[in-house]
Amino acid sequence: MCGRFANDATTDQLIREYVADGGKPEDWWKSWVGAYSIAPTSDAPIVRDRGEGRILELVRWDWQKPANRPKGAPIINARMEKLATGFWAPAFSAARCIVPMRGYFEWTGEKGDKTPHFLHGDGMLSAAGLTWSMELANGERSRCFVVITREARDASGEVHDRMPAFLTPDTWDAWLSPEKLTGERKIETLAMLEHTSADIAATITEHVVDRKVNSSRTADATDPSLIEPAA
Repeated sequence: MCGRFANDATTDQLIREYVADGGKPEDWWKSWVGAYSIAPTSDAPIVRDRGEGRILELVRWDWQKPANRPKGAPIINARMEKLATGFWAPAFSAARCIVPMRGYFEWTGEKGDKTPHFLHGDGMLSAAGLTWSMELANGERSRCFVVITREARDASGEVHDRMPAFLTPDTWDAWLSPEKLTGERKIETLAMLEHTSADIAATITEHVVDRKVNSSRTADATDPSLIEPAA
């Protein structure tokens, strides 16, 4: 799964990486300076295309719970194997996004004695995501996103059985296309995601980090040592 991740890139860096033809960051752009620990229900930048080119938005990591499961932990991941039908089908067909990240955290060990690992590539990673609108507890509506996961492999598979599904730059346009997916295009897009995510999985490395990252409530999201190898 992906239950916590880091994105230490500034708004300017994200624009240069993902919005080469320009973009319109909203009023949040001055406040986003990156975060070394992004937890569920926090806001994080995503990239999407509403038909006028790529844009960056600061969006809640969460999802509207289904009517038959109104309570429980936040919904933060969508399994790649279940995208084409059922609960995730509408968003997969028409509301795909990219979730930029430096890397993500996973834990090994028993409850109360967890060892945190940071899994990363050589630079920014582009996780495949879905985005939608959800109703908050106060009745207001908010844009939200989830990270798509796949069966873990290579270094990621040694730490956990699931990992984010990552995209390569040559697939960004196809993934972000606002054109609704139907029929064969769903199958083709899933095949593309399977292929590109397997390629990126082979480049992922991991290292153990300090246990101060274990609690999302007490971890200082501005502390770069959260992603550095433990002493």
